[in-house]
Formats: sequence, structure tokens, C-alpha cells
Amino acid sequence: MRLGLALGYWGRGPSPDHVPLAQEAERLGYDSVWTAESWGSDAFTPLTWIAARTSRIKLGTAVAQMAARSPTTTAMHALTLDHLSGGRMLLGLGLSGPQVVEGWYGRPFPKSPLTATREYVDVVRQVLRREGPVELDGRFHPLPYGGPDATGIGKPLKSITHPFRADLPVLLGAEGPRNIAQTARIADGWLPLYWSPTRTEVYEASLADAPEGFLVAPMARARVCDDIAEGLLPVKAMLGFYIGGMGHAKRNFHADLMARMGYEEEARRIQRLFLDGRREEAVLAVPDSFADEISLVGPRERIAERLELWRKEPVTDLLVLAPDPHTLRVLAELNA
Repeated sequence: MRLGLALGYWGRGPSPDHVPLAQEAERLGYDSVWTAESWGSDAFTPLTWIAARTSRIKLGTAVAQMAARSPTTTAMHALTLDHLSGGRMLLGLGLSGPQVVEGWYGRPFPKSPLTATREYVDVVRQVLRREGPVELDGRFHPLPYGGPDATGIGKPLKSITHPFRADLPVLLGAEGPRNIAQTARIADGWLPLYWSPTRTEVYEASLADAPEGFLVAPMARARVCDDIAEGLLPVKAMLGFYIGGMGHAKRNFHADLMARMGYEEEARRIQRLFLDGRREEAVLAVPDSFADEISLVGPRERIAERLELWRKEPVTDLLVLAPDPHTLRVLAELNA
């Protein structure tokens, strides 16, 4: 199992720790570093900044939001950074949810998310393969565009720039069973949001058709500390926000995932509390047991024992949200 460093997205402003953490991860032998975006900082610019200050570590987006860019624009970002970094780019994509897509990007959330995702990946692949002009008779991403307000003179085009790699890896952040199953068919890897190494049966059917070499790269917050309850607080804060606030009461993919993992009653309670404005209570309502099973928190000996569970198939890469070099170093030593 390879290790990756997940930096997420910025809060109020850029973190001065991100580049030093990425450099330390590279020194420790981590395979990859990942950035994200929500409705603030973008995923590609910080990754380019890190690329210029590292030499070996792979560079991933976990995830770049599809609604933020047309698929050809995303392919342009990916092939550009792949060239500048000498072939280190890993393109992780995610559909996001209706509140972000419609509220931030001002676009309709696709009524057929699987079709929209499939078309998006198809276009990105065409750009990267550069076998001919990009064309797609698509419902969501038609190229050339031929809608009712089109001029009618759109022309299929082929990238001027020759991509560094035609097979640049494309990974998808997927949560629903059908979406995960499609990911196994059309992508090079999957980026699970929550992964429990003790509940792999939740994903088993969806991954049944995954090809050899398919990447499964879950993200987990990690912290070496003596007080487990205190160490889990950031995990619970993240879960409270995602399950309670990242979605509508009637349509929240994160809450639905927690429910499928055996915590349906708790997920709905967190939603209710958060939507009622009782955010601190929502965080405290996150069960310690759930926060614990999707993270690596505690003394070194405890993390060493639990890390063995994460090493089991189908996990190929563990993307670590670790705020301090000490935790990064301990994980590198334990995974050696």
C-alpha cells in the first residue's frame, strides 16, 4: 500500500504549511500529494505551486469538481501540469452535489449523474489520447455544441499541445453503489470519501468488475496522540459539516453513505441538528465509533495495529490528512 498526503482545500487563506508538508512527504517516500476544491481555492493552482518545489512525488486532485470546468478545460489543466511536472499528474474528478453545482457554479445538477460523469470522462480521455478531433454526441457535454442558441459553425478540434501521457490516470470520487460500479468500468481508480476497513462488504459488489491495477485510494485523517477522544474531534467536525451541511435535507450523498455504512439513525440526527443551526451539537452527535473506524488516531502502537487493516485489499493507496510532520513520519515508518 502506497501512502499519499491529502492537503484538502484552503480555509480563509493559503496555509504556509502545505509546501513544507509536501516536501517532507516526498522526503519520507510518500507516493503522492493531493489538493482539493469546494467553493474557494481551486485544486490545480496550489498543486502547480507544489510541483515547482518538489521533484518526484505524484500530484493529484482529490477532487477537481466537474461543474467548475468543461471537460476540455479540465483536460487542458491536467496535460499542462503533467508536462510541467514531468509526468506526475493524477486527475481526480468529482461531480459534487446540487447545492454546490447550482448554488456556486450556477449550473443545473445533472438529472442523470452517471451519464454526465461518463460523458465527461470520455471527453477528457479523447483530449489526452489526441487520436483525432474531439467529438461527442452527448446529452450533457456535446462537442461541438449544437444547442438551440448555437451558431452552427462549431468545429471539432484536436489539442494543439501533444499530451505528455495519453494514459494519464483518471480517478473518480464516487459514493453511490451504481456510481462506484461505473467508476470501476470507466476510470483508472476510485477516491472513496469515507472508507472503513472493517466494512469492505459495503463496496464489494460495486468493485466486482474492477480491472487489474485499478486504484482504490481512500482518504483518512491521521494523528499520533495519546488522547484518542481529542484526536477524533477534527474528524467529527469534518463529518458534522459534510453530513449535516454539504447537501440538502432531502438530498445529501454524504449522509446517505453514512447510512449505508450502518449509521442511518445517527446520520439523520446529525442532519437535523446541523440544519437547525445547532452545529456544535451536530458535531458531538457524530459517533466516536464511526469517526474512529474511518481514521487513524491514537498512540503509535494503536495506529500500527489499525494500519494493518487498511493494508488489505482492495486498498492500493492511503491518502493521509495529517497536519504534522511527526504523524507523517510515523506512518512512513510503520508502512515501510
